[in-house]
Amino acid sequence: MNNIRATLAIVWRIASPYFRSEDRWAGGGLLAAVIVIQLALVGNDVLLNQWRNRFYNALQEKDWNSFVYEVFFFIALATVAVALGVYQLYLNQWLQVRWRNWMTRKYLGDWLTDANHYRMQLQGDAADNPDQRMSDDIKLFVDRTLDVGVGLLGAVVSLLSFVVILWGLSNAAPLHLFGFNIPGYLVWLALIYAVFGTALTQWIGSPLVNLNFEQQKLEADFRFSLVRVRENSEQIALLDGESAERGRLLDRFGRVVGNWYDIMSRTKRLTAFTQSYAQAAVIFPFVLVAPAYFAGAILLGLLIQTAEAFGKVQEALSFFVSVYRSLAEWRAVVARLDGFEMSIAGAERLRTGGDSIRLSPPDGGEAIDLEALTVRLPNGRPLVAADGFRIRDHERLLVTGPSGAGKSTLFRAIAGIWPFGKGSVHVPAGASLMMLPQRPYFPIAPLHAALAYPSEAGAFSAEQIREVLKDVGLPQLASRLDDEEHWNRILSLGEQQRLAIARALLQAPQFLFLDEATASLDEPSEAALYRLLQQRLPDTSVVSIGHRATLAAFHQHKVELSRDGDHFVVQDRETAKV
Repeated sequence: MNNIRATLAIVWRIASPYFRSEDRWAGGGLLAAVIVIQLALVGNDVLLNQWRNRFYNALQEKDWNSFVYEVFFFIALATVAVALGVYQLYLNQWLQVRWRNWMTRKYLGDWLTDANHYRMQLQGDAADNPDQRMSDDIKLFVDRTLDVGVGLLGAVVSLLSFVVILWGLSNAAPLHLFGFNIPGYLVWLALIYAVFGTALTQWIGSPLVNLNFEQQKLEADFRFSLVRVRENSEQIALLDGESAERGRLLDRFGRVVGNWYDIMSRTKRLTAFTQSYAQAAVIFPFVLVAPAYFAGAILLGLLIQTAEAFGKVQEALSFFVSVYRSLAEWRAVVARLDGFEMSIAGAERLRTGGDSIRLSPPDGGEAIDLEALTVRLPNGRPLVAADGFRIRDHERLLVTGPSGAGKSTLFRAIAGIWPFGKGSVHVPAGASLMMLPQRPYFPIAPLHAALAYPSEAGAFSAEQIREVLKDVGLPQLASRLDDEEHWNRILSLGEQQRLAIARALLQAPQFLFLDEATASLDEPSEAALYRLLQQRLPDTSVVSIGHRATLAAFHQHKVELSRDGDHFVVQDRETAKV
């Protein structure tokens, strides 16, 4: 019971914001329409139940006129039921797509805000495979929530409607036991039957919740591994790693299959019980009322009506038995979305918490100031410290140090995406920062848009794009601005680094950080690009990480990270002019 209450609380937390959003009137109207149709369908079932009594009595009494009338009455009810069913499905699907659209936009916004997606990876928590959370899980959540919610409402209304009918039918065909008449005995027997079935269903099927949760995770892991192989096919081919990759993929797929066998085994037992339970429910009410029918106390119509009313009450009371598999899958999806939301919230706390690196404007000036800054690893171990260090406006600074000293992590802290540590990074208000890593990123898009990223493609003219391509030594790409390609795959790393420099020339940031951004180029090409930056971006502060001695000629100062006990410190620049 506590698990059910906890699940419902999570569902309310996830679902309720949609019905308070800007789409609340459309979404609420569609939901209201679906509910009204569900109530109308229950009302139609009640009328059909009464019709069965009259129709079968007309057959038994061979009353032709009543028979014809009831046929036309059934056609009218059936037409209404078909129309209601069609429009309930249509409006339900319409609500699903609007709700899913809103949730996807919300989750994408929360995930891709202030580097949350990056900090979520740093946390190393259970929010695995966010692609699955925002595609499969949201779709299943919306679908199952509406199915379970509307189905439960229908079950409750149907129960209330048919309990009254079944109570009256119990009196029309009374049961005498040990000389006592048991009022409403059909209702009590339906209740006992449903409680027994629900309890056994929960006992047999409860492991399915965890099994479904694990299955979704294993499927996503296998799909992610396949994507990794596709993205790194060149390196795998060069290393002749196909056999190793095949073994790893088959191992992951083996886990998918193994868990699926567990689901199959548990589902077989659950299905065996629920099918037996449903089949027994068909004959059970006839067995109860048949003595009264054969004794001549009731007509055939009342017998049929009683059997159907009993079935409706039993079906409503056994709602969780009939939807248990969907319910288990739904609870697993709810748990996964809850974990995703908790991970987003945790990443946000990393950014804003008191024990994280603070990013704020300086008291004055146009420089970046590092104040009492200690950058730590996620496990808390100190990595690099900097206090009173300043990156001045229009300055060109070279950062050196041994591998693993924390140079790249220091850049991440300055960019505001590395939360682990303490101290402050003061960045001038409105200043534009741009980081060029060793492996740049280009979206799968036309080359024009890929170069303009993260700006819109229209921010730069085709002539500007062609000019920077020529400047960085890639004139052969000037004719491919409209070609949509996976640029990270079809271009060499050196060509990608040239494109990254072209992007920096277009964006013209106030502070440009190059993390070995030209390391894949030969020294003459690297020197040509640095001269290009000096000529085209004279007002930009350039901070470079590099190991080549030739880089010193393009920087005014050099800063070295030197070891101090268990961590590295940024050496005073004034002692290291170049």
